[in-house]
Amino acid sequence: MDRVQPRLAEWQSRTLEECYPFVYVDALMVPIKNEGKSGNRAVYSVLGININGKKDCLGFWISDKEGAHFWMSIFDELKKRGVKKLGFVSIDGLTGLEETVKNVFPEAIVQRCMVHLVRNSLKYIPSKHYKIFCADLREMYGAASLISAQNALEAFISKWSAYPSAIKVWTDNFGHVEQLFGYPCEIRKMIYTTNMIEAFNSALRKVTNHKAAFPNNNAVFKILFLRTMDIAKKWTLPIPGWAVIRGKLDLLIPLWDVA
Repeated sequence: MDRVQPRLAEWQSRTLEECYPFVYVDALMVPIKNEGKSGNRAVYSVLGININGKKDCLGFWISDKEGAHFWMSIFDELKKRGVKKLGFVSIDGLTGLEETVKNVFPEAIVQRCMVHLVRNSLKYIPSKHYKIFCADLREMYGAASLISAQNALEAFISKWSAYPSAIKVWTDNFGHVEQLFGYPCEIRKMIYTTNMIEAFNSALRKVTNHKAAFPNNNAVFKILFLRTMDIAKKWTLPIPGWAVIRGKLDLLIPLWDVA
């Protein structure tokens, strides 16, 4: 493992590409010792799709607290490593993240993950209603047009009025639902969920699901780096349907102009 350290350091500081049309941010909980105590800590990963449609893990970061200062350090680092523009940044509701992305990359479009919003609102609904509740939500964020989505929201508010906390999750974040309909369906499918990075994190869990805690942060970085190198061997081809997606993106010239 000691021989991995130079490779890890090189990978963590490598020059990145100038533009990533799609970026996904998510957290993986890993047991790590901290000041002699063991506990789960959030390891944040950033997954990018480059202009050729290929995946790239941009790095891993660990912090005890979310917040603007932490996110600023990450996105400032990405900029120093060569990134000039981000297109769409898909996130969960991580504290301070949206504001930080817009501060460092003003032209980036930040999109909340619909699946996470569904999960957040399900907390306030009896389990016996889950199926029909989720179906009603799909009528909203999966609508064919913005008008249909707005009508679905009104119907949703009326139907589920007995659960105001669940409704509030969607009324507070409906701007992110409306934003989806400003883009072609091919792009919409890329940004409405963070499933792509969740699948990546699921693959990482094969090496982090241990009963014993990792001794320190660097041990986690090493094992995640090695696992990522193994996973990345399969990232030789563009994601499915990239030619069509790229064609739609070419209409959004500001995302590609990094001169």
